[in-house]
Amino acid sequence: MVLLEKTIAAVQPLNEEYMQRMKQRLDSLLKPVGSLGILEKIAIQLAGIMETDNPEIRKKAVVLMGGDHGVLEEGFHGYPRQVTAIMMERFAKGGAGINVLARHVGADVFPVDIGVADPYNPEGIIVRKIRPGTANMTKGPAMSREEAVKAIETGIEIAGDLIDRGYNLLATGDMGIGNTTPSSAILAVFGNYSPAIVTGAGTGLDKEGLEKKRKAIARAIEVNRPDPSDPIDVLAKVGGLEIAGLTGVILAGAARRVPVLVDGFITSAAALVAARLCPLAVNYMIPSHLSEERAHILMLKAIGLKPMLHMEMRLGEGTGAALAMSLVEAATKIPREMVTFQDVGLA
Repeated sequence: MVLLEKTIAAVQPLNEEYMQRMKQRLDSLLKPVGSLGILEKIAIQLAGIMETDNPEIRKKAVVLMGGDHGVLEEGFHGYPRQVTAIMMERFAKGGAGINVLARHVGADVFPVDIGVADPYNPEGIIVRKIRPGTANMTKGPAMSREEAVKAIETGIEIAGDLIDRGYNLLATGDMGIGNTTPSSAILAVFGNYSPAIVTGAGTGLDKEGLEKKRKAIARAIEVNRPDPSDPIDVLAKVGGLEIAGLTGVILAGAARRVPVLVDGFITSAAALVAARLCPLAVNYMIPSHLSEERAHILMLKAIGLKPMLHMEMRLGEGTGAALAMSLVEAATKIPREMVTFQDVGLA
């Protein structure tokens, strides 16, 4: 808990002076004021995050947390638990969707086992297992409060190590069969929504499976009674280990003044927990895309974020965040490489 408390205490507001300098620079460029829209907003945000009027992306990393979920015992998910372990091996070998898109934008992928239940070949994976999957949250807490804190602090440590190695743009990715269920539960608690509103089909449930999923979430909330004023209580009772780990990654980025790209529904659940633990951390988040998961827009609104991309994606893994890395990098090049009115002799 000490590391978590220190990390939260270290998060500071964005530097307004550098943000104003960046705005003045952008307004002087050979274009109508504000005409590059979100790219300009990102450049201003980066100036405030990095405390420079010349922000530059040096190294990019995708932190992909993997964990399993005891709620799979309820039998409504479309894929078996073993797929989590299989995919973790794929991430390490470079053949998954996130690997392709990360290579495309020049980012490195770091798969982290924070709670995978089934055995696999751990070569190329950062193994920091808190426990082999969460418990079935319909029967009691998904994990203990101590385990939730440990998972958050694990994410803080991993992100901190990457930042020490020179990575100054992080993206969040996830892997865990069934992890839309705890993500929906987290949103239901924090947003005071009914499970019917926040629960989607995930990887493709039919009508019957979707109804079972909604009932499981309702039962988990009823059994555990998570306290929305206590983010760790919510995370421990109806969350997931990978969600907790990603919460730590986001908080570490904010504490170290490094921007963090939020991917889809599951990583947004982590962003929501991080925002409730430390509202200032939202300033360091960059939302990448709007997932096809039905309640993702509600999740983003609860955090206070607007997505850049609408790509009809719902894979997870950090794929949307990886794509958005190229836009973040582009935002740094506009003020650095574009000429001004003064350069061409105009007032």
